[in-house]
Amino acid sequence: MTGTVDVDAHPRVDVVCLGESMVTFLPSRPGRLADVPSFARTIGGAESNVACALAAAGHTVKWVSRVGTDGFGDHLVDAVAAYGVDTSGVRRDPDRPTGIYFRTATDRATDAHEVAYYRAGSAASAMSPGNMPNEDLWSGRVLHVSGITAALSDDCLALMRELTRRGPGRPPVSFDVNHRPGLWRDGSGAGVLLELARGADLVFVGEDEAAEAWDLHGADAIRAALPEPGTLVVKRGSAGATLYTREAPAATDRGPVSSVPAPHAATVASAPHAATVPSVPALRIDTVTSVPALRVDVVAPVGAGDAFAAGFLSATLRGLPAAARLRHGHLMAAAALTVPGDLGAPPSRAHADRLADLDADAWGTLRLGPGWTAATEQEVRTP
Repeated sequence: MTGTVDVDAHPRVDVVCLGESMVTFLPSRPGRLADVPSFARTIGGAESNVACALAAAGHTVKWVSRVGTDGFGDHLVDAVAAYGVDTSGVRRDPDRPTGIYFRTATDRATDAHEVAYYRAGSAASAMSPGNMPNEDLWSGRVLHVSGITAALSDDCLALMRELTRRGPGRPPVSFDVNHRPGLWRDGSGAGVLLELARGADLVFVGEDEAAEAWDLHGADAIRAALPEPGTLVVKRGSAGATLYTREAPAATDRGPVSSVPAPHAATVASAPHAATVPSVPALRIDTVTSVPALRVDVVAPVGAGDAFAAGFLSATLRGLPAAARLRHGHLMAAAALTVPGDLGAPPSRAHADRLADLDADAWGTLRLGPGWTAATEQEVRTP
């Protein structure tokens, strides 16, 4: 297998997402947590966000986790299942609570942003290799995880190390770095996340978090530090995203394989909105594809990275070419950016496909605001 997902080995669902979800309390108005008078209840969690977005986009998805036997656990399971996600892999823990958190309305990247987590000792922090069976984790065409899980406990880290260890029978692993410095009290996070990313087949990482965690600057430097994954997506904020896909050109190359169907360089080069730069590192050929970001009227920035991963995975599962996968990532991110919570209703598949097929000029002038996913194509394309 060189750059493809074996669709017959794990036929039950398209994607399995593993990770903690929490009940999230969103502020009724901007301001410090100390000053906000009330909060609205919703759900949040990087991996369950991806699961819900994929299910809303028409894919079969299973969310695997642990929650308490409390009312918050009931709410989480019901809310995720309402998106069409299979929650049969969620275990209930009678001895540990479901995690919750409160956050301000400001951007996570600003000094004014506050998050108050109440997740220490949560049911999800007890996930381990011994209580999360492969029967659930290996039941999809792709297993999606993130670096957040590794920070929750030693048991969770052991589970993540096992899941990112290459071996027979393991499905392709999609890994979102999701560097959260506040979760790594001992300062070990940067090294652990690099280790886990190198064991994955598909990696999502932000250019900003790579600079903060690893002192790596620029997409090429990140790729040089992560040569193992067959597919690497570097999210570059307002500049867009860059995709590296790598194929083994000869049968004698026994290195790790990609988790996604990587297009041939000629296919990518034919796309007018993609920049393709082939290179040859260590007997492997990288095809590099860059797509600019959309102009979006942002309501709240939380959840955009998860939505991008869902859009990219959705297009990958459909076998779309590299540039289209990045564009679908941007479109799904725009759906999250234009709503207050973590999850935005995605556009219909036909609507997203039409927008992803725009020429470079039309893509560059596209501007999306609240309600765009339900708007007609003409309404969306109006500046």
